[in-house]
Amino acid sequence: MNLELWQIVLLCIAAFCAGFIDAIVGGGGLVQLPAALVILNSFPVVTVVGSLKIPAFCGTFFATRQYLKKVEIKWSLMTVACTIAFFAAYAGSETLTLVSNSFMKPVLLVILSAVLIYTYLKKNFGQHEEKEHSPKTELIYVSVISLVIGFYDGFIGPGAGSFLILVFIAFLGFDFLHASAHAKMVSLATNLGSITLFLIKGTIIWLVALPMAASNALGSVIGANLAIAKGNKFIRIFFLIIVTATLLRFAYDVFIHR
Repeated sequence: MNLELWQIVLLCIAAFCAGFIDAIVGGGGLVQLPAALVILNSFPVVTVVGSLKIPAFCGTFFATRQYLKKVEIKWSLMTVACTIAFFAAYAGSETLTLVSNSFMKPVLLVILSAVLIYTYLKKNFGQHEEKEHSPKTELIYVSVISLVIGFYDGFIGPGAGSFLILVFIAFLGFDFLHASAHAKMVSLATNLGSITLFLIKGTIIWLVALPMAASNALGSVIGANLAIAKGNKFIRIFFLIIVTATLLRFAYDVFIHR
């Protein structure tokens, strides 16, 4: 394994930024994954993605701890969500080792465009919490959400945290703060599912994963504290910025970098 110090330093900077962004609105993988693919271009993509799951898990873990101190969690709902998300992500990561993921980019481009327009136009989106669903309906929504996004997160990942926040708001009526907190718990499960698969496959570069994990965790703690302190309005603005960045990234992949 031939890694230079400057490569590890740049990866740690990317991991810190990713942790900060991910703790607030998700989407940190949009920073971390492209940077790692460029810096570690001599390694297989599966190896790079597998290695990044370690810092992603650590950052999400510390961000979740911060949220749990301030935000009430629906534990029964999250138990089901996290269990489904774990196995869905495991299956997604297994699929990543077998097939190409490029066919998903155009679909995600359309979805993100709709998300961006809707969130911008609907000023009260995610600003207050509504509880209109029965426990059974919530359970159905959470199960489907965890299955679909869990698989996606294990398969390719970037933007999964933002998708989770979006669907928790749109389908369960959470505000941005509660949606972010619950999304972090599901993300923990998806990362753990992927890590389990990549540990079995032996594709994690620990020399990269461990220092990036510390950097991601530091960024996550700072980001989570900022989100909790600033509240829903701040998270909404940050959400719009990150979804725009996600949209531009996928647009580049679809139209330019074919």
